[in-house]
Amino acid sequence: MPELPPVEPLDDYNRALLENVHPTDWRNPEPSGTYNLVVVGAGSAGLISASIAAGLGAKVALIERHYLGGDCLNVGCVPSKGVIRAARMVADARRAAVEIGLPLAADAQADFGLAMQRMRRVRSTISSEDAAHRYRDELGVEVFFGDARFSGPDTIEVDGQTLRFRKAVIATGARAVELPIAGLAEAGYLTNETLFNLTQRPARLGVIGAGPIGCEMAQAFRRLGSEVVVLHADEHILPREDLDAAEIVQSRFGDEGIRLVHACKIEKVVVRPEGKVLDVWLPGGGTEEVVVDEILLGVGRAPNVEGLGLEAAGVAFDARMGVEVDDTLQTTNARIFGAGDVCMAWKFTHAADAAAKIVVQNALFSVGSVGRKKISGLVMPWCTYTDPEIAHVGMYESDAKAAGIEVSTYQVPLEQVNRAVTDGEVEGFVKVHTKKGTDEIIGATIVASHAGEMISEITLAMVGKLGLGRFVDVIHPYPVQAEGIKRAAGLFTRGRLTPTVKRLFDAYLRWQRR
Repeated sequence: MPELPPVEPLDDYNRALLENVHPTDWRNPEPSGTYNLVVVGAGSAGLISASIAAGLGAKVALIERHYLGGDCLNVGCVPSKGVIRAARMVADARRAAVEIGLPLAADAQADFGLAMQRMRRVRSTISSEDAAHRYRDELGVEVFFGDARFSGPDTIEVDGQTLRFRKAVIATGARAVELPIAGLAEAGYLTNETLFNLTQRPARLGVIGAGPIGCEMAQAFRRLGSEVVVLHADEHILPREDLDAAEIVQSRFGDEGIRLVHACKIEKVVVRPEGKVLDVWLPGGGTEEVVVDEILLGVGRAPNVEGLGLEAAGVAFDARMGVEVDDTLQTTNARIFGAGDVCMAWKFTHAADAAAKIVVQNALFSVGSVGRKKISGLVMPWCTYTDPEIAHVGMYESDAKAAGIEVSTYQVPLEQVNRAVTDGEVEGFVKVHTKKGTDEIIGATIVASHAGEMISEITLAMVGKLGLGRFVDVIHPYPVQAEGIKRAAGLFTRGRLTPTVKRLFDAYLRWQRR
């Protein structure tokens, strides 16, 4: 059995978690004939693949080397959002002290240990959905713990046993990327895989990388009382997002006391009595020593393809890009498919979920090309859970320009949305791109306190091929921040009122008045 990553502290919540996702008394079953589907990896993509296939009557084996639930449950979405929620409580309390006089000492701090305990409690509760006993006893999936290695085009070995399959899914996910910075490994650093084991707040936190993980945790830890500095190689944070959106979050970071060092390079890290010292080259040519207590590395994900025996299975892969799949998620071995972070550019839990459904359809219920679904057919939203959140779906304006598509853009600032005004959350906007001359939505970005909830309305419209103009007829409860979407539709509708149409309309109204 492989060595398991530490889950700390070993309190009641983490014990309950471990009993769900890797029970101490678990005994792997004896392989029983040929499986319709063998799933390697029990993160989001693997769990969904296994549960759907088993629910449809397939004989399914699920193999996991560490913990069921994968990154999302154990070291990703669930714990990070638990920490973010605690941090938002703190921000709300401080705001309440200013705006409505809620008694709060100027130097009041949250109990970091209790905030992390709350996260562990939430994670433990949710873990019952991914429990090994549930998959075995309720869903009928044969669950194996251990290192999986393909031994041939239709066989795989785990824990000294050989499983034979008709079809298989590789869903081994990805891990935090390491950086070759001199002295970094020796100094020690955190990633999302170890961050949530903390029980004491780092007084000074250095975050390397300003993507979603780095930015979310930088803001959360700052609100929970850490001094935070973010060091990254780009000109602004969240470089893959809409620039207007990233600038709003960047401004908020400045207001909250997060120090941002843009376009820099970290030459080395050394440990001194005063802390971990990062030797930073600045864009102007100078250098600076940045002293912190902990370093969080958040610079991307690397696919887990090592040690799987992919060569023996005839599956092509790349150490940086992952398992090679086509638009139907089939690998170079027609029996084997891929799903999730190990093979997809979209490294989101909901993307893995959607991919799993495609894989089960294509692997078990298609004949040749008949009945096959394609990953390119998905309309994929995503959200960065800073405060305010940034949510996006479809194309950015730059994507459309690169594809030769002319667009019209309709943007509504939240200061024009009454619910945002009453909530005091006017930093943000709704921005919708349509194909020029039509109301066909090709992309949208929302910056708002709960943008992740709002973007689904536009995603549904894109999936259902409903144009922006249809939102004029959608009745929203008043007041809600989603009214910003309807106001964007109003801009589109008014834009269709050409000078000629307006003259005719004015003439008609004058005739009525007579």
